[in-house]
Amino acid sequence: MSLATESGRDRARARNGWLLSLPALVLLIVGASGPLLIVVTYSFLKPGEYSGVIWEFSGQAWFQVLFQRDIFDGTLGWADAHLTIFWRSVRLSLLTTAITFAAGLPTAWFIAMQPPDRRAMWLFLITIPFWTNLLIRTFAIMEVIRNEGILNSALMGLGLIDRPVQILYTDTAILIGMAYVYLPLMVLPLYAAIDRFDLRLMEAGYDLYASRMRVLRRIILPIIRPGIVAGSILVFVPSLGAYVTPRLLGGGKNMMIGNFIELQFGQGRNWPLGSALSMVLLAVVMIALLVYVRVAARGDVVR
Repeated sequence: MSLATESGRDRARARNGWLLSLPALVLLIVGASGPLLIVVTYSFLKPGEYSGVIWEFSGQAWFQVLFQRDIFDGTLGWADAHLTIFWRSVRLSLLTTAITFAAGLPTAWFIAMQPPDRRAMWLFLITIPFWTNLLIRTFAIMEVIRNEGILNSALMGLGLIDRPVQILYTDTAILIGMAYVYLPLMVLPLYAAIDRFDLRLMEAGYDLYASRMRVLRRIILPIIRPGIVAGSILVFVPSLGAYVTPRLLGGGKNMMIGNFIELQFGQGRNWPLGSALSMVLLAVVMIALLVYVRVAARGDVVR
């Protein structure tokens, strides 16, 4: 009798828990899934003459993501402009991830090796850029790398160059801007992983006559791999869909997929194509997250 009563109480608590969380679940489903369903629906419709959509089923938008027809003879070919933008977006996002890792690992290691009473101060300094709006931070980078900016003025003052180096409105400018913006997102997960690192393992490697590079490759990096993967995902995903930084630092000719999607909903007036491109971007992000889950799970098994 007591077991049945206890089981009934457990079921009642579980039911009450679901009922209490029901408003939040409904809001989450409507707020997250609703817009996504609208975008998916638009991607299978025809574009309107001046904007919007025509409610007729069509797969033309998905076809235009990768292919295009010649306006003169109607021959089928690859959508070179789309593929170039896709490749630039992925390439710059991967390079941004690599640069932030190269700069973030020694930074996180330095913070983790500080006395406990000083770590909070260093972490506080790392998070200060988040206090400033992304647009303002991007304008600050523009002031540094423009032709009359701090970087070129310093190089010319030192006599290293005779004329300003054109950095602004190039892929290099976008890369510098995104690395600056997303660096804290790499440092924080790396710090969390390094903070749990047992330094005795490193000392054991040195006792076995391992070189510093071998200790780094065989001991440190495998153990802090969850932090590396988490930081890489946190940098790669927003870099891939970045809009403000490529728009300001790259100008109109060096756009990434986020700018290209905005163009379709704006001046291009092709909402179905913009929706299809948005779903492609979502698919790439989902693949990256699945890779993260698999790598993290494999790391748990190893530990």
